[in-house]
Amino acid sequence: MVVRRRFRAVLIPLVAYACAAGLVWYFLHNARIGNRGFDAKQVLKIQIFEVNRELAAARAERAEWDRRLALLQADQVDRDLLEERGRILLGRVHKNDVVIVGP
Repeated sequence: MVVRRRFRAVLIPLVAYACAAGLVWYFLHNARIGNRGFDAKQVLKIQIFEVNRELAAARAERAEWDRRLALLQADQVDRDLLEERGRILLGRVHKNDVVIVGP
């Protein structure tokens, strides 16, 4: 009888500590690797950085197109821009121009 009581006195806390340790490990594991864990947060931060970089490039391109469009819509049209667009559309060049054909 005494042996059983000591066995229970040791075994019950040991099982309780093991269950508690398993529960703590489960929550820590999910906090790191789960769908909303630290690793997922790092991946999302990288994606946000890349998307912000693409957004900045798109905004810069739009600003350039807005500037060029403003030159064409003004009361006095920019002659250089008009000549450039005309050459592109008609496929013409001056006799002094050097044409480099790329691959």
